[in-house]
Amino acid sequence: MTEKRTRLPSRLAAAVWSVPLEAMPGWKAAIAGPARVVFVLVRDISEGQLTLRATGLVYTTLLSLVPLLALSFSVLKAFGVYNQIQPLLLNFLAPLGDSSAVVSKWIIGFIESLNVGVLGSIGLALLIYTALSLMQKIEESFNFIWHVAHLRSYARRFSGYLSVLLIGPVLVFSVLGASSGIMRASMMRRLLATEPLSAVVYALGQAIPLLVVIGAFSFAYIIVPNTRVRPRAALTGGAVAGTLWQTANWMFAAFVAKSAQLEAIYSSFAIMVLFLIWLYLNWLILLLGASIAFYRQHPEYVLPRQGEPQLSNRMRERVALMAMYLIGAAYREGGPAWTFADLTRQLRVPMDALQAVLSARERGGLVVLTGDDPPCYLPSRDMETITLEKLFTAVRTAGEEDYLGPDAVPVPAELESVMDGMDRAAAAQVQGLTLSAVVDSASRARSAA
Repeated sequence: MTEKRTRLPSRLAAAVWSVPLEAMPGWKAAIAGPARVVFVLVRDISEGQLTLRATGLVYTTLLSLVPLLALSFSVLKAFGVYNQIQPLLLNFLAPLGDSSAVVSKWIIGFIESLNVGVLGSIGLALLIYTALSLMQKIEESFNFIWHVAHLRSYARRFSGYLSVLLIGPVLVFSVLGASSGIMRASMMRRLLATEPLSAVVYALGQAIPLLVVIGAFSFAYIIVPNTRVRPRAALTGGAVAGTLWQTANWMFAAFVAKSAQLEAIYSSFAIMVLFLIWLYLNWLILLLGASIAFYRQHPEYVLPRQGEPQLSNRMRERVALMAMYLIGAAYREGGPAWTFADLTRQLRVPMDALQAVLSARERGGLVVLTGDDPPCYLPSRDMETITLEKLFTAVRTAGEEDYLGPDAVPVPAELESVMDGMDRAAAAQVQGLTLSAVVDSASRARSAA
């Protein structure tokens, strides 16, 4: 019996991972694909990075909650919709049960007691910084999931974050006001009086909150990461995250209803404990949806092994040659230049590994980036002067100028001569070959075929 139990996971893993999805029948690939994503998501959670970042977002939320709402709601006061803030907050905190009214009253009380006029310039600057820090923390978490190393520039961050804080609430309440106005219209009331339409509208009324949540999640997955996210990937992550969020609403409400023991243990702190747990679940679901969107757009990261996918030395040279050929061919034929995202999809290699190869060629003076958005790769000079020897040398020696070089690891003269011989043999193999010759040869081969 024990032997059968130990064999079951290995058989299950072999069935899911042993064969590429492209080689599986359609029905089997439809099962194995989502199963692989679930596997890597469970692995990501068990490694602790997602949970750690969700916890950090909870802490930042507590620090910036009142300044964030104060900045956003100050704009709403000018539009006369301040009275709708508390009902919306109550709806968000509904899973807390009876405690939702207490927490909502506590937050609104903090906001109403905040007097910006007595803060002074330094206090107001700290207030704005605290509110913007949450937005930056969210972008950092999304960039981590999307393997993006750099944040937006300070100017883009400030303008973008401030726009979300000031314009976002106005748009949300405008949509809510328009929908409620439509439902109160006399024509709509007459339509609801007929029996078939009333059932349809009731069903839509039950589905609209879920659709709004899915749309909000999908929109966040598109605009927050500092990279280009395809709408289909964002919608996939938003649909899963929205469904999880709605399910978590029901489950957490049931948990709160049966958690009388919390009050016995934490006394008056039980409300705060429930509020923290609910915040944590919200952030974790948001990050899970972002991970699903990432794996949907980059299936090359869905691997059975832990850790960042790495290329061998041989594969780095192979990827460098193919990427350089694609860039040179597009330039020679006058076609659209290649972006980083296009090269990732075409070569089907991990983004981090491809970025290391492209950065090595950029430092080697072989390619340049245009000023477009997103930037494109072009040959840095005449392709007749770009030799394959320089290309392979740039890839093989990448990082030596910043970290360890050959001088840092001295070897005996006998070993040094062996390595020099290997370098000379590799250089002799591609001697005289240029990027222009390779592109022309491949073009003639395609024409002959």
